[in-house]
Amino acid sequence: MTTTWTTARVIRDRNAGLYLIGVVISGFGTSALWLASGVWVKDLTGSDGLAALCLLAMWAPTLAGPLLGTLADRFRRRPLLIAVSLLMAVLLLTLCAVDSPRGLWLLYAVLFVYGATGVVHDAAESALIATAVDHSLLGDFNGLRMTAGEGMKLLAPLAGAGLYAAYGGAGVAVLDSVTFLLAAVVYAFLRVREDRPAPPPGNRRKRTAEGVRHLWAHPLLRPLVLAGGTTMLCAGLSGALLYAVVDALGHSPAYAGVLYAVQGAGSVAVGLLSGPALRRLGERRFAAYGIAVLAVAVALRAVPDDPLAWVCSAAIGAGLPAVLIAALTAVQRETPPALLGRVTATADTLVFAPNVLGLAAGAALVELVGHRLLLAVLGGVLAVTSAMLLHRPASAERTASRSPSDASPA
Repeated sequence: MTTTWTTARVIRDRNAGLYLIGVVISGFGTSALWLASGVWVKDLTGSDGLAALCLLAMWAPTLAGPLLGTLADRFRRRPLLIAVSLLMAVLLLTLCAVDSPRGLWLLYAVLFVYGATGVVHDAAESALIATAVDHSLLGDFNGLRMTAGEGMKLLAPLAGAGLYAAYGGAGVAVLDSVTFLLAAVVYAFLRVREDRPAPPPGNRRKRTAEGVRHLWAHPLLRPLVLAGGTTMLCAGLSGALLYAVVDALGHSPAYAGVLYAVQGAGSVAVGLLSGPALRRLGERRFAAYGIAVLAVAVALRAVPDDPLAWVCSAAIGAGLPAVLIAALTAVQRETPPALLGRVTATADTLVFAPNVLGLAAGAALVELVGHRLLLAVLGGVLAVTSAMLLHRPASAERTASRSPSDASPA
């Protein structure tokens, strides 16, 4: 009942509702392109390595998150979101010219820009949400945003695959371009009053460091972000072992799609429950309990049993988003508006970059060690991470109880 009521409050909030529409639209196009780009390169070249570079091109700009996040603090956020969306709508149309291996440089370049603008977009969006949405609804909103994003990951790849089969990669690029255009229209209807940011003091390096310092010195944000990074590193390692798990179950590789769908359903469920859970538990305990669920599920994946594999996939889907939602909500509540773009981008880098490293390490280790031992070790690491997050120092208690309005810009 409480979950239904708070969900309705978020949807009735005009700005929050429009944001969620924008998330659904842009998430649909992005998920479709992520799948299609690798298949596109594979069809043109026959190379698995070149196809994998698509994912690297989109993720690489995340490493420059602290620097790119300064843009979200230099400009008004709503016009910046509109400009970024229109830029990508135009750039994606250039991919219609890619029809041979010689044009792959253009695809990689556009994907790289896609990743860079995505960092700026996410930082600006998070900062604007903290201004436009009631602070009491931030946890509910971030949970619903996770639910919407995971829902698109379930639907968009199927649509992207069908569109690719019918019209090729250019058709998917046009679809994604249209979704960016529609998202720009949605952002244009937001009712947000923004003052022009004052020119920040110091050079770009100093401005970038301000966001890093705020995050690192904060007794609530630092442990949450570090726990998020550790969790995503383990999630990357675990994800790289999925096909070994499927093989141990005696199924074809396509069965991984079934387990991914079950995992997505778990993420959708926890997204709907996260608002009330955050209000009852607080960010640290909500994240710690989610990581604990993830630890058990990852370790039990070593047991070759089909019903258990389904349960573990659903539990992974429910446990993994908890620390992500908790960290984002805490950053929005505990960061002064003038720093929010930089702090958000820095937090995203520290949380999501380890996932790429985990995927690469897992792909190498599974051949040397075997997936059962790796899954047991990962479960232990996650359990320790959860326990450390539950150890809450008194200074963090004081900070967490502080009202967001008490924070003053640096």
